Amino acid sequence: MQKEAINGDSCYDYICVVDFEATCEEGNPPEFVHEIIEFPIVLLNTRTLEIEDTFQQYVKPEINPKLSNFCISLTGITQDIVDKADTFPQVLQNVIEWMRQRELGTKYSYSMLTDGSWDMSKFLNIQCRISRIKYPSFAKKWINIRKSYGNFYKVPRNQTKLTIMLEKLGMNYDGRPHSGLDDSKNIARIAIRMLQDGCELRVNERMHAGQLMTVSSAAPLEGAPAPQMPRYRN
Repeated sequence: MQKEAINGDSCYDYICVVDFEATCEEGNPPEFVHEIIEFPIVLLNTRTLEIEDTFQQYVKPEINPKLSNFCISLTGITQDIVDKADTFPQVLQNVIEWMRQRELGTKYSYSMLTDGSWDMSKFLNIQCRISRIKYPSFAKKWINIRKSYGNFYKVPRNQTKLTIMLEKLGMNYDGRPHSGLDDSKNIARIAIRMLQDGCELRVNERMHAGQLMTVSSAAPLEGAPAPQMPRYRN
């Protein structure tokens, strides 16, 4: 493992920041099924503290193929974009290929990072059931940056929204809010500042038997496994 980070040791060589966009309706009625419509990744090199690469693909929803006007105006993702997109299993295959090409989990250690726990515990979890595939092993543990930020800077959880975290660090949001890729880039900027300030960003949440669990900071440190396409459910 490379251990020559600028400010002390980083736990992983790379951090993959993910912020999904999903189908939604105004008021989000409880029975509404959210489907992922944008899968972005921002690859953060923890040694150089720079964004080294990005991935972005849109996804065609299957249960509610027609986007609500609310969803279009919130995310900026149009009906035409999702109509031309691949379905989730194909996009996930492309994600895995992209990660493999960057030797994540083989040559380099890495962890996933999200803004809150919903991206993995809710959106990815639901999407895998819709697509009838098993939950991917590489996304079973992640860094919830809201938790890390709250603990490190000693701020209450209600002050860990993305825009508030940026503001407290003297930064403005860069790009279009609720673009998954732009959200991910801004989350990466927060992660970079936290690493510069000496924070040890490490896995603090995981999925176990379909449930969200907390990972103790005393747990042994291990990076995510080399990404593999999950099997289809029976």
